[in-house]
Amino acid sequence: MSGGPGHPGGVPARQEGGLVLLLGALVAFGPLSIDLYLPALPAIARGLDATMEAVQLTITVFLAGFSLGMLFYGPLSDRYGRRRVLLGGIGLFVLASLACTLAQAVEQLLLARFLQALGGGAASVLARAVVRDVYAETEAIRKLSLMAMVTAVAPLLAPLLGSVLLDLCGWRGTFAALLAWGGLSLLVVGYRLPETLPASRRGGLSLGSAFAAYGRLLRDPLALGLLLAGGMSFAAMFAYITGGPFYFIALHRFSPLAFSLVFAGNAIGIFCANFLNSRLVRSRGPRAMVGAGSLLGFAGALALAAGSAAEHLPTVVAGLFVVVSMTGLLGANCVGLLMTRYPQNSGAAAALFGASQFGLGMLASAAVSYLHDPAGGSMARVILAVSTLSVAGCLLFRRMDTRS
Repeated sequence: MSGGPGHPGGVPARQEGGLVLLLGALVAFGPLSIDLYLPALPAIARGLDATMEAVQLTITVFLAGFSLGMLFYGPLSDRYGRRRVLLGGIGLFVLASLACTLAQAVEQLLLARFLQALGGGAASVLARAVVRDVYAETEAIRKLSLMAMVTAVAPLLAPLLGSVLLDLCGWRGTFAALLAWGGLSLLVVGYRLPETLPASRRGGLSLGSAFAAYGRLLRDPLALGLLLAGGMSFAAMFAYITGGPFYFIALHRFSPLAFSLVFAGNAIGIFCANFLNSRLVRSRGPRAMVGAGSLLGFAGALALAAGSAAEHLPTVVAGLFVVVSMTGLLGANCVGLLMTRYPQNSGAAAALFGASQFGLGMLASAAVSYLHDPAGGSMARVILAVSTLSVAGCLLFRRMDTRS
C-alpha cells in the first residue's frame, strides 16, 4: 500500500467517504469522552458521595491519560502497524468504560477514567497516522480537515445527548453510552479498516528507534515551530473552555442555554474553517494556510482582549469565534506537515503533536485558574499570550522550512 494523491491504497475509491467518517469518529473519542458526561458531574458527586472537586479531577485525569496514551501508541504503531495497536487501544477503552459504568467510589472512577483515556488515545492519534499512510501531503491534510469537521460535531451534540441520557438513565447512562460507542467502533475497525502500514513499509524499525523519534522531533526547530503553532492554538481553546463559564454565566449573567449557543457557535466555526481549508489547501498549500491560521487567531485574540477590557460583549464573542475556529485549521495543517517531515515515524509525529495539544491545553487551563480575577480578564490575557506564541511558532517554522 502506498500513499499518493489518489484514493488510499487497499481502500476502493467508493469507500473513501466511509473511511473519512470512521477516522473522524475515532478522532472524536477525546472530546466525546469529556463533553458527554459534563452535565452529569453534579449527579456523579451525589451518587458516589464525593466532593465536586474530586469528581472534577476525573477530567484532569482523563486529559493526562489521553496525552500519555498517544505518546505510547504512536511509536508502537510505527513498529508493529496501525491495526493491531488500534484494536488493542479501543479494547482497553471498552473495558475501562464498563468499569466507569460500574464504579462504586470516586477513587474507582478516577482509575477507570485514566485507563479509559489511555485506550482512547490510540483512536485519536492512529486515525491521523492512517491518513498519512495512504495519502500524499496535501490530500492527507484535506482528509484531516474533513475528519475535523466530523469531530466538531461532538461538542455540538454531546452535552445535549448527555443531558438526555442523564434524565433517562442517570449518570451511569453516560458511561454506558461511551461503552456502546467503543464497542461499535471496535467492531467497525475490526471488520472494515485494513492495515495501512504493512511490514514492508516499516523498514525494519526497532521499538527503541521508534520511541527515539521523539528525541529527533524535539531537537528539530522546524518541528518545534509546528508544535507551537498548532499546540498553542489548541491551548487558546482550553483557556476559553476553562474561563468561559465564569465570564459569560457568572459575570455577565448568560443563561446556561445562551452560553451553550455561544459554545455551539464556536464549534460551527471550527467546522466551517476546516471546510474552507479542505477547499483551499490544494491551491494555496498547507504552509500558507498555517500562516493565515496563526495570524487570524492572533487577530481574534487582540479583538477579544480589547472587547474584554472595554466590556463590549459583541467584540468578545466575535474574537472568541475567530480564535476557536482556527484551532482545527491549524491542527490539520500542522500535524500533516509534521507527519510528512517524518514519514517513517508518522505515528510518533502525530502522537507528539496530539500530546502537545493536550499538554499545552492543560497549562493554559491552569493559567486561567491561577490568574483568575473578578473582572474575568484572565481568559483574554491567557488567550492573547498563547496566540502570540502560536504566531512565533509559525515564524520559526517558516524560517526553517526551505520550501516556504
